[in-house]
Amino acid sequence: MKQNQNIAILSVPVIVAALGYFVDIYDLLLFAFIRISSLMSLGYTQDQSVNMGLDIMSYQMVGLLLGGILWGVIGDKRGRMSVLFGSIIIYSLANIANGFAHDIFTYKLCRFIAGIGLAGELGAGITLVCELIPKEKRGYATSFVAGVGLTGAILAYFISRWFDWRICYFIGGGLGLLLLCMRVGVYESGMFAMEKKERIQHGNFLMFFTNYNRFRRYMLGIMIGLPIWYVMGILVQLSDKFGKQFGIKEKIMPGRVMVYMYIGISIADFLSGILSQQLKSRKKALYIYYFVMITGIILYFFQAGGSLAGMYTVCIIMGVGTGFWALFVTIAAEQFGTNLRATATTTTPNMVRGSLVIVAILFEYLENHFSFITSGAITGCVVVLLGCFALYKADETYGKDLNFLEE
Repeated sequence: MKQNQNIAILSVPVIVAALGYFVDIYDLLLFAFIRISSLMSLGYTQDQSVNMGLDIMSYQMVGLLLGGILWGVIGDKRGRMSVLFGSIIIYSLANIANGFAHDIFTYKLCRFIAGIGLAGELGAGITLVCELIPKEKRGYATSFVAGVGLTGAILAYFISRWFDWRICYFIGGGLGLLLLCMRVGVYESGMFAMEKKERIQHGNFLMFFTNYNRFRRYMLGIMIGLPIWYVMGILVQLSDKFGKQFGIKEKIMPGRVMVYMYIGISIADFLSGILSQQLKSRKKALYIYYFVMITGIILYFFQAGGSLAGMYTVCIIMGVGTGFWALFVTIAAEQFGTNLRATATTTTPNMVRGSLVIVAILFEYLENHFSFITSGAITGCVVVLLGCFALYKADETYGKDLNFLEE
């Protein structure tokens, strides 16, 4: 029996989920690597690329937010596999179209559509894995998904160094189409197939708001992940401008800073599921990650007169602290019944990504009243405090039997 469970961890659906996460990470990191070069080729200066980059990222995040709802509902109504096929088709075509963009409007539109497509990848994949893998082994399967998926960051970095930014998007679209072919023959979740026969609502997004307990679980799950995208979208994406404000003399490339951060993330995210299994607690594992993440954020704002090496070191620490994305999505899957699980698992991470729009608005608003560094610090305090509160209030989900419904 134990041998069969170990084999299940490396089953085709788990590999499919891992490759979906791979494409997810490749796309999200690619823009960070090619932001400056792509926008300068469209006629913008390097300084203009800061705010314009935030604007484009906001369009993609809104796409992820709307796509998360769309694919989540489809996943609970029509099945997990329908999402894994539909989302990758839209993402692939949008990325290929992005390679032909010659104006900022087209660029934003392609990023928006790619966001919609990409929104279903990780959520549907993790839902499928959680429903197929025995509860005693879920964390190990999650670690495998994270370990394979995070190599997408490495590929995105080298592709951005070797090829023109347009070719980078073509490659992303090609990877998506290749993944689509690999998904042929993957079977639907048996748990979903059985529960679909029940005469209850499936994939009703409004159900999160019609019951206090469900609303509580849903909102706490979203708030736990908020600090991740504050670190990625503000501290790392704008590391070049923060570096100048700190007095760091060496030139800072945000794409390279992102690579160093992902060194930390790749190690931590791979270990997150294993750590939660060994501790027999998702929350205890998250407390450890939060402690490291907060330490890294504090060190980030104490870099006055620092160096490029110091920035890289701090970003590795923040990467380790924020390396709980796959674990965070697993917790979202374990919180809800089968008839609402795909909706929860797909919308929760994309609500977090979409929240970057609000975080960016807060940051830009504070800039009108405070210095650039102070604005970043205040924004971080708000986001981290919300995350800490949510983690404290959240339910433990380790070892939870997922064969239940949301009435």
